[in-house]
Amino acid sequence: MISLNNVTVAYGSFTLLDDISVHISESDKIGLVGKNGAGKSTLMKLITGEQSPTSGHIDMPADLRIGYLPQIMEHHRGRSVIDEVMTVFDHLHEMERELERINGELGERTDYESADYARLIDRLNEINDRLALESGESPRVQAERTLYGLGFKEEELGRHTETFSQGWNMRIELAKVLLAHPDVLLLDEPTNHLDIESIEWFEDYLKSFRGSLLLVSHDRKFLDNVTTRTVEILLGHIHDYKVPYSQYVTLRAERLAQQTAAYENQQRMIEKTEDFINRFRYKPTKSNQVQSRIKALEKLDRIEIDETDDAKLNLRFPPAARSGDVVFKGTDLTVGYPQKVVFRNAEIEIKRGEKVALIGRNGEGKTTLMRVIMGELEPFSGEAKVGHNVHIGYYAQNQEDILDRNETVFGTLDRIAVGEIRTKLRDLLGAFLFKGEDIDKKVSVLSGGERARLGMAKLMLSPYNVLALDEPTNHMDIRSKDRLKQALQAFDGTLIVVSHDRDFLDGLVDKLYEFRDGKVKEHLGGVADFLRKRKLESLRELERLAPVEKVADDRKVQAQESFQARKTVSKEIRKIQNRVDYLEKEIGKLEKRQAAIEQVLAAPGPKDDVMELTREYLENKRSLDAFTEEWGEQMEKLDN
Repeated sequence: MISLNNVTVAYGSFTLLDDISVHISESDKIGLVGKNGAGKSTLMKLITGEQSPTSGHIDMPADLRIGYLPQIMEHHRGRSVIDEVMTVFDHLHEMERELERINGELGERTDYESADYARLIDRLNEINDRLALESGESPRVQAERTLYGLGFKEEELGRHTETFSQGWNMRIELAKVLLAHPDVLLLDEPTNHLDIESIEWFEDYLKSFRGSLLLVSHDRKFLDNVTTRTVEILLGHIHDYKVPYSQYVTLRAERLAQQTAAYENQQRMIEKTEDFINRFRYKPTKSNQVQSRIKALEKLDRIEIDETDDAKLNLRFPPAARSGDVVFKGTDLTVGYPQKVVFRNAEIEIKRGEKVALIGRNGEGKTTLMRVIMGELEPFSGEAKVGHNVHIGYYAQNQEDILDRNETVFGTLDRIAVGEIRTKLRDLLGAFLFKGEDIDKKVSVLSGGERARLGMAKLMLSPYNVLALDEPTNHMDIRSKDRLKQALQAFDGTLIVVSHDRDFLDGLVDKLYEFRDGKVKEHLGGVADFLRKRKLESLRELERLAPVEKVADDRKVQAQESFQARKTVSKEIRKIQNRVDYLEKEIGKLEKRQAAIEQVLAAPGPKDDVMELTREYLENKRSLDAFTEEWGEQMEKLDN
């Protein structure tokens, strides 16, 4: 279906992709893996046509529909969530208008045998066929179901997109990609801003998706759950494995071990053969044997070991100057934005040398607290106070907005560096894997992972005694995450980090603040202790389960758990009942409107637009069928 044939992508003397060939068949589910900057995003841009190869060619059907979610994207403003998502169906409305125009023209023409008349009939049939293919549920129902699956609440669909965070706007763009019903999905790190419920919904969607999938992700479990083939980009070359990610890791290690063993055996044989040739080259009695072995070496198929990229992030944060005992103290904090209070009455105290994680669902206030700490946002009430001699280095989620796209990698640091560090910028960039010509790359061409590393490098330019890191590992590959963790463990200052990555936080932090349902709760100890107390497998489960207060008395614990269970069930029942009430209300409206349309169609007047009424009737019927089916499902839940 899609074939990349002998494709090379080069920037000057640097070759990113070197004469690669790969084929994507119908229904392939491919995980695209490799280090940050290896060329994964570039490969996707080649397929979409956003970038052209230096040499080689890409073949695909002209009518192939591609859905592409890049790492970095433009977010549209000025519309509500539902209106923005509904723009993906604009082509249907255009086809309906064209259908109406053609019907009107056919009604007036009498040249039934002409070529133009035949052309109109062909176009009419083509449009009808396209509309029939996409005439299952109404667009509105499809859009709402997808948005609910991605975590939006019913009352949020009317809010303007600019009132949501970057992560929620990414979900809007993802909804639009999915609702376009493409033949091929190209997804570049789609789970970075999704919580567990949305990821599970998305996994189910991708498992049932009938088209082809090319997926970039650093989430091993997600790759294993949705892909069946792994394509690795390594040092400009392609290695193709017909297995999911975990099996690929095992097979890759086995292949390298086998290659190494075979290479070493062959080298020993070659060494012995060359030694024999050198010893007996000039002895007449051995000349036949010598010549035979020379010819054997010339014909030998030499074993080569696949190149490996052993470059590693090599980080060490500068020594931190001593701050006051209390780095940040929030007393009775109520914080939010004009349209929403995010959390209330929070008590937060972070002391010198602590390593603290902020955990919880998206939108519960973790980044908002970071903004309060940085002085970017004033609380509605309460006091937020930064301690004595505190110097904060802040890493924000949206590095693509903070970094100057037109600046080079070297220029990004050179512009802000002062003092002796200016003489060591190349060494600093080398520690962050920017070597040789990499330092002259424009920020605009960097991958998400490379921008993450560059943003982290900026933090090394000053001896901060507090690091405030908001999702620092979102775009980092697995090895880079491990190296960053080691550097933060050795950091002698204070760390405040937002993350949902259990592996990254485990062994790194010694205190957690949990953000849940408008409240902030302190938990002492590491993430493993916290999960064990809460009987959870991962931080992702926090985004799904209600908190259970720890009480010393066993009876109180049982009573609290029982109360929480009843409360959760009651809340779920109320949620279902509210949905049933909404569906019944909408069904009633639609039935009333359908009856009115039927009455008009039974005896249309001269001013009645029969075509428009018929179109509305059919769309309402699709919505009515979908609402009625969902109403039955919700009622079954109530009965159970």
